[in-house]
Amino acid sequence: MPSGVPKGENCQVDMDSKAGDLFIAEDAHPTGTGGTGILAKLWLPKGFSASMAKEWFDKRRLSIRPWASFVDQRKFSKPRNFGDLCQRVVKNVEIYNSNYTFIFLGLILYCIISSPMLLIALAVFAGAFYIIHLKSLESKLVVLGRELNMPHQMSLAGAVSLPVFWLAGAGAAVFWVLGATLFVIGSHAAFRELEGSDMEELLMESV
Repeated sequence: MPSGVPKGENCQVDMDSKAGDLFIAEDAHPTGTGGTGILAKLWLPKGFSASMAKEWFDKRRLSIRPWASFVDQRKFSKPRNFGDLCQRVVKNVEIYNSNYTFIFLGLILYCIISSPMLLIALAVFAGAFYIIHLKSLESKLVVLGRELNMPHQMSLAGAVSLPVFWLAGAGAAVFWVLGATLFVIGSHAAFRELEGSDMEELLMESV
């Protein structure tokens, strides 16, 4: 007796297609035309994607100079004069910009991990922005006759979570991260000697 239930290989193919539909990445964003799967609920804000972040991270990681050479104490010395100092800073920032970027990110991560209240504040901000963005997808959010776009939504989320950031001492954390970053990067760039090839390139640029 025929029935509408698939059997055998047809059943396997049908189940595979159903499982595939759950994890389809295309059109998963709520603003898209599809996206009925799991990824439709785990979307990122429009204009940003995990692949973009991964691509940026991979490019930075591949352009990192060897850390052994980066911290080699034998290659550090006092600048001869102010001109030498400026040349070192400019060239080393150009050469080790990826290393410096990861140092900056590491300091931010350390600051966040070492401050539970700051973690809570970030969670409040992320939650507020998520809720506001969801509301904007359901119906347009209008304040003072203007529709709230993405920057406005982030600003509103920041205003909502501002008291928590204030209690967490976020201002002091930001100044600490900036100060520590400038000190570490500035010291390395000023005292790290330039390689021979770098000096030749500087001479060619001056000519």
